[in-house]
Amino acid sequence: MATIRPQVGYWYKDIESSQLFEVVAIDDDGDSVEVQLIDGELCQYDMDSWAQLNLDMVEEPEDWRNAFELSDDDYRFLDDTMVPESWNPLSEIESDIVNGITDEY
Repeated sequence: MATIRPQVGYWYKDIESSQLFEVVAIDDDGDSVEVQLIDGELCQYDMDSWAQLNLDMVEEPEDWRNAFELSDDDYRFLDDTMVPESWNPLSEIESDIVNGITDEY
């Protein structure tokens, strides 16, 4: 069986179990490979076990974030710097849609 060399950040499919996973770490000292399954579970293989796997390199799945229940809104403010002045939730309210605050009776 031809062995595929593990590479961090690459996705693989175990042909026998049809599981998709990404290599997240390679420990050369401990002689092991740490992978994260598409459902978020972490697994570790020693190099001998890795060599026994029947693997194919695959493209990153389109829905890999589903296991973490992430949406595009989770990344909405990723680049925004949070400072104490911006922590006030009332600063997000537009004054023209709040009735009664400046209206005279």
